Amino acid sequence: MKRLKIGNVELENRYILGPMAGVTDLPFRLLCREQGAGLLCMEMVSAKAILYNNRNTEQLLTIHPEEKPVSLQLFGSDPKIMSEMAKRIEERPFEILDINMGCPVPKVVKNGEGSALMKEPKLVYEIVSAVVKAIEKPVTVKIRKGFDDDHVNAVEIAKIIEEAGAAAVAVHGRTREQYYSGTADWDIIRRVKEAVSIPVIGNGDVTSPQKAEELVRQTGCDGVMIARGAQGNPWIFSEMTAYEQTGEVPARPDKDEVRKMMLRHARLQLEYKGDYLGIREMRKHVAWYTKGIPKAARLREKINAVESYEELENLLTSL
Repeated sequence: MKRLKIGNVELENRYILGPMAGVTDLPFRLLCREQGAGLLCMEMVSAKAILYNNRNTEQLLTIHPEEKPVSLQLFGSDPKIMSEMAKRIEERPFEILDINMGCPVPKVVKNGEGSALMKEPKLVYEIVSAVVKAIEKPVTVKIRKGFDDDHVNAVEIAKIIEEAGAAAVAVHGRTREQYYSGTADWDIIRRVKEAVSIPVIGNGDVTSPQKAEELVRQTGCDGVMIARGAQGNPWIFSEMTAYEQTGEVPARPDKDEVRKMMLRHARLQLEYKGDYLGIREMRKHVAWYTKGIPKAARLREKINAVESYEELENLLTSL
């Protein structure tokens, strides 16, 4: 099994669950870890929210002993706040600190954070170098192809990130203006890989073990980040490790396996988020889990009316 080393952290494989706000929470990360993900990226956390002791932030920072190794992702645009908050939380049980420079959401970009930083090379250096100097743990950065088609600068930004002392860089092959539409440009990942000596993690359009292998072959990237391809599909990690070891893709889970996974996911959601929020969080996950399953359209129509675990269990028996 090909391993990936980021700073002093060695992963058992190169397949990484990408950070997704509202998706890669603790329950989902545990399921992906059980399926063999080499690294789990948490939902992004605002450095300013930590600074001001925002009460909702503590749940985002919670890490379970069984999900390690974990990458905690911070976002912000002030080097001083980013570095000081990184230092404040360093004793928490994460292995890697990631800096978000890829989020395309308007309210984040409007504040000069996330993918807006792709337009500020000097600030990128200041943020990364400040965080690297502030903590002992490896620091990584997630970027995009560029802000838009007129400003494709992932190679330039990756070089700056390496110079600032980061241990690895993850590249999503889309611009901010693309959001998640169109096809990811894997060539930009190849160009970044050729330009820097730190590990490069490729991200974008990886939905199967074959796609992961193709991404590595085309770009030479050291790691593969799976984000939307894991939604409703934690099995993708066990499929990728099996494919790398045997050259064969395991059979897809049958309906019974899918139902069991959904119910386990729901129990974890209720355990960590309570009955009210937990069951509502499950609604989108059920839609993802059942995508492509024949006759599941009616189930997806009914899921938004589910108010309890018992109702969910009864609904899923019809699957």
